[in-house]
Amino acid sequence: MSDEVLSQDEIESLLSAIDSNQPSVSEPSKRAASPRTPGRSKTKVKPYDFKRPERVGKEQMRALQSLHEGFGRNYSASLAALLRCIVDVKLTSVDQLTYSEFIFSLENPTCINIIEADPMDGNWILDVNPAVIFPIISRMLGGGTTATETSTRRSLTEIETRLVSRITDMFLKELHEAWANVVKLEFSVERVESNPQLVQIVPPNEVVIVISFELTFGKVRGMMNLCIPFNSIERFTSKLASNNWTSYQNTSPDEETAKMLKKQISGANVELVVQLAKSSIPMNSLLTMRVGDVITTDHDVNTPMDVMVEDVPKFTARPGVLKGKYAIEISERVQKS
Repeated sequence: MSDEVLSQDEIESLLSAIDSNQPSVSEPSKRAASPRTPGRSKTKVKPYDFKRPERVGKEQMRALQSLHEGFGRNYSASLAALLRCIVDVKLTSVDQLTYSEFIFSLENPTCINIIEADPMDGNWILDVNPAVIFPIISRMLGGGTTATETSTRRSLTEIETRLVSRITDMFLKELHEAWANVVKLEFSVERVESNPQLVQIVPPNEVVIVISFELTFGKVRGMMNLCIPFNSIERFTSKLASNNWTSYQNTSPDEETAKMLKKQISGANVELVVQLAKSSIPMNSLLTMRVGDVITTDHDVNTPMDVMVEDVPKFTARPGVLKGKYAIEISERVQKS
């Protein structure tokens, strides 16, 4: 209970409000209660936690999302070829967390791969949920895709860890290709752990970027989480901020690239066809046709013929004979419409 004493003006304001059956509001409150302009949406206020500052900008987060969406499509195709079934790997979220929040969100036991990303400092983490890792192992050994309740609550054996390494190696290979336009990274698995509490790659309050994928095949569904400490990619964030990392950019090729492409294309074989004329005849005439029969057309002998390159008209030409062989003489190039 506050001990503040009301002034005489405040008491009179309260009494007048009671008499008029209207609540007393201050001038700032009146402005806040004024009717909104039609068509404007209500302003959304997002709380900010000073214990977990957002060190990665929105532009970098969007770049990471786009980069790993393409990675998910490529990785699903690679897994489908290995498991011989339809696999869907979908990016679900890209979040900023503290390292302690990420560790406490993981199951125990799980499959944690500590990854070296040369030339970046520190380590990354790839976590594969047991709900999906055991069905993958079963599928690789020729079984079904259903994991028992007990199998998902134990650590991996040494043989199972070797089998899982094929999945993680494939993951790192596709990750290398995805990051190639930002920075060329060489990934390798340093070790594999099952207890998240035993893995400490950064201090608990350090900011990390958690990229989550949902892996689905058959009736099995589980998560794969890639944890990237912000301090390991901090010096490369400028490359993420710019748009030059995208592989679908529209840029002019340099002179060396143009010469290389010209050299490679110049040796390619293409099909060239000369269209003499077009005509139509009844089917019974076609069936009774013999060697020496003549087909009449409406094409005049002096009219240029079309020269097709890969079924695309490129030139017009006139027929002739050269050194006892049929030949054509190019008249002009067909202009693009």
